[in-house]
Amino acid sequence: MIRVAVIGATGYAGAELVRILSSHPQVRMTMLTSRQYAGQLFSDVFPPFYKRIDLPLENYDVKKIVAEADLVFMALPHQLPMNMVPELLEGGCRVVDLSADFRFSDPVEYETFYETHRAPELCGESVYGLSEFFKEDISGARLVGNPGCYPTCILLPLLPLVQKQWVDLSHVVCDAKSGVSGAGRGVSLATHYCEIAQGFKAYKVGAHRHRPEIASIIEGVAEQRPAITFVPHLVPTIRGMLATSYLKLKENRTEAEIRECLQQAYKDRPFVRILPEGRFPDLSFVRGTNYCDIALRLDPETGVLILVSAIDNLVKGASGQAIQNMNIMWKLDETMGLDILPPVI
Repeated sequence: MIRVAVIGATGYAGAELVRILSSHPQVRMTMLTSRQYAGQLFSDVFPPFYKRIDLPLENYDVKKIVAEADLVFMALPHQLPMNMVPELLEGGCRVVDLSADFRFSDPVEYETFYETHRAPELCGESVYGLSEFFKEDISGARLVGNPGCYPTCILLPLLPLVQKQWVDLSHVVCDAKSGVSGAGRGVSLATHYCEIAQGFKAYKVGAHRHRPEIASIIEGVAEQRPAITFVPHLVPTIRGMLATSYLKLKENRTEAEIRECLQQAYKDRPFVRILPEGRFPDLSFVRGTNYCDIALRLDPETGVLILVSAIDNLVKGASGQAIQNMNIMWKLDETMGLDILPPVI
């Protein structure tokens, strides 16, 4: 049985971790922390879990965590985990961090887009937790940097083609849409109901921090820095993410060849579904699940390859993938605790 602590259990990602972990047959949650709600029960903050998850919310206490947990999920904003993770590792815990603090192997690259890194010595040790591509490294890791939601959605369809060196990386265009939960649980005018309902807008155009994360991982696979245009959009839905990427191929390939490449890459990976010809992803098909649905179309007039992918930003884009990484770290079946189907309506 894996003893698990969730740090930041009352944010959206933290609450999803608790929800999914509660049904995991090999997990016992030993500690949930929340600075804002310390002293209350988890079910006081989230009434749907009454008489299901009545665990107390506690203040962060590294000594208690080290004594009671084998694995720690860090579900905190950027810049906070880097201050806590060194002590947790020294105490013998393994860590999956859902923030960006340990997604970059080079701390200088992190500092270019975020702030000064206060545990730079751990960046080179941390393993990027894109479960389908770095499984072997994840299995032996002490520290996993869980990917961002946009990078997960965009990289999964791209990387098999990048590995085969089929993609012209001189200009890749990624257009993505996310539900409002991606902004977190904190109150903000930008995500106020009256501000987003019946609206649809681009944000952080050309300046989103997930662009360098996407570029860094592609560079590590291709040994070439890609030029990526990335434009995220906010759609008036609670959860879900859909990305459409446009790219040129180095050589002429048929749509059948490209589909076969993706199918072979993911034939043994249970959470990536290559959709049949003519069917394209829909947020409702992946809502509440750990699936990534992928479809493609090769434009016969322009030669542009169009890749469409969809995930639930809170599950495969955050907490579900974190649990998938935990399963890999403990040599469990990747699907354990994650075999969830979406509601029909």
